Amino acid sequence: KDGVVHLFVSGYTAALTTIEYEQGLIEDLKMALEKIAPEEADYKHHQRWGDHNGAAHIRAALMKPCLSVPIEDGELILGTWQQIVLIDFDEKPREREIIVKIIEVQPR
Repeated sequence: KDGVVHLFVSGYTAALTTIEYEQGLIEDLKMALEKIAPEEADYKHHQRWGDHNGAAHIRAALMKPCLSVPIEDGELILGTWQQIVLIDFDEKPREREIIVKIIEVQPR
């Protein structure tokens, strides 16, 4: 009934976050990430592994693979427009698994 839900995506090029899932904000987030870790940059990762997902690794590392949200009276405590989202940064489709753990807090 009361506690915390902990979410974890098992993948090196995906992240979990919260955002108001609105098209303008989605575009703004994409632009911000492009400034921080540009898709077309020449990453050492590309040279070592021969793939082209260096930006995906950097972006996922910055945004993080886990998220915790409080639960009160059986409901997630999120802002009015706040939504939990998985962002997959990789250059090709991948299957993702989200691990969910609920930690219950017992009343005193």
